[in-house]
Amino acid sequence: MSSRYSIILKKFISIVRPLGRQILPTITMAIAVGTLVAFFLWLLQLSIHTRFHNPWLLYLLPVAGLLIHFSYQLFGKSAEKGNNLIIEQIKAAGGKVPKRMGPLVLLTTVITHLFGGSAGREGTAVQIGGSLAFMFNDIFKLEASDRKVLLTAGIAAGFGAVFGTPITGAIFAIEVLSLGKMKFNALLPSLVASVLADLTVSAWQVKHTNYRIDDFLLGSDYFSQTLHLDLWLCAKIIIASAAFGFASYLFILMVDEVKSVSLKVFKWKWMIPVLGGLIIIGLTQLLGKPDYLSLGVDPEYPNAITIQSAFKPGGADNWSWLLKTVYTAITLGTGFKGGEVTPLFYIGATLGNTISGVLNAPVGLFAALGFIAVFAGATNTPLACTIMGAELFDPQYLPYFALACFSAYFLSGHRGIYHAQIVDFVEPTAMLNANDGGAKSIEPIKTDKKAAYFHKKASRYLFFI
Repeated sequence: MSSRYSIILKKFISIVRPLGRQILPTITMAIAVGTLVAFFLWLLQLSIHTRFHNPWLLYLLPVAGLLIHFSYQLFGKSAEKGNNLIIEQIKAAGGKVPKRMGPLVLLTTVITHLFGGSAGREGTAVQIGGSLAFMFNDIFKLEASDRKVLLTAGIAAGFGAVFGTPITGAIFAIEVLSLGKMKFNALLPSLVASVLADLTVSAWQVKHTNYRIDDFLLGSDYFSQTLHLDLWLCAKIIIASAAFGFASYLFILMVDEVKSVSLKVFKWKWMIPVLGGLIIIGLTQLLGKPDYLSLGVDPEYPNAITIQSAFKPGGADNWSWLLKTVYTAITLGTGFKGGEVTPLFYIGATLGNTISGVLNAPVGLFAALGFIAVFAGATNTPLACTIMGAELFDPQYLPYFALACFSAYFLSGHRGIYHAQIVDFVEPTAMLNANDGGAKSIEPIKTDKKAAYFHKKASRYLFFI
């Protein structure tokens, strides 16, 4: 009996030992990430409101683009690959993340927003997390497997801290790495890192934006009252999710095309951000309003179109989502820095606002669904986005969030904003091993371009279909 308990104890120690090695680096890294993200959010808010009070700064956007371009040429090196570099290095043996990545992307993101570029902030926070994680990896001399876990936790810390969604941050860090093969060995360290980083931001008295979905009545039919789920509303959500998926795909396509065309047309690369800045200035003059500049969270003037205004009737124009797509594609595609996620929130929320009027659906709910579903389609992370809906809005709408996120994911195509994602999935026909008495075995394989699209998508989460 004692021998049996000894074996169990040794097994337990072998499981716990890696967590013991990871816990101190994870805690210290998370607090450092939270502190730097808090500073970044404060600085970002200051830069945006400085431009609000000095609209003429927009006309210096081409100069800002030049400054960003040469900053990366002189100091950036591989850091210019951003989030994709971190994803690549988590998968690489002995990969490195430049320590300069965090400070450089923080500075250039603030410059982008100070002069009116349409970009986000998650890319900056994730890169801060990745660069600090690698720095602490060097300090603690971690093994290769622990280094990968710490880098994953760095992604979680940055994402969770910048949006105030710690559970989402942990799930996102796991889900974003690979399409079809989620590895949960880093889940606990990622959750610890994300929660601690978020608490650190709160300790620095930095506030996150609050969103609210106005109450609405369920359908009066028997099934809706019994299930507490409006089936007619679910049908409308599926229709809307097709539009959300299309918006995700269009965003990815436009950003990639702007980058591709710019690189082909211009011999001197410094001209690309200059032209990008000039186009943003021209579009703003043509529209006669600055609503699609910067984050789109705080209003520059009364009745401006923002993410928050999209939660109210009449809070967005019919084409606000498309204009924000164009602005962001030009900004990011021509070399300005920041991130894609907050613009995706804006695109989704304003598109949801527009669709709610067409389908006679609750405005606040559809703005929230677009907010998370367009993000899910563009990043191939429907599970994380479903949880984000519960953290940002209201857990009682979780079934609707899941329906919208997974539908948009299925309908958006397997391309994503993070090109370093590995596309793996489980082939259902490979599950049965005839040589093993009918026992099931799962063989992950690379996606086949000739395979049916929905088959590929469903295989990731529903391998039994």
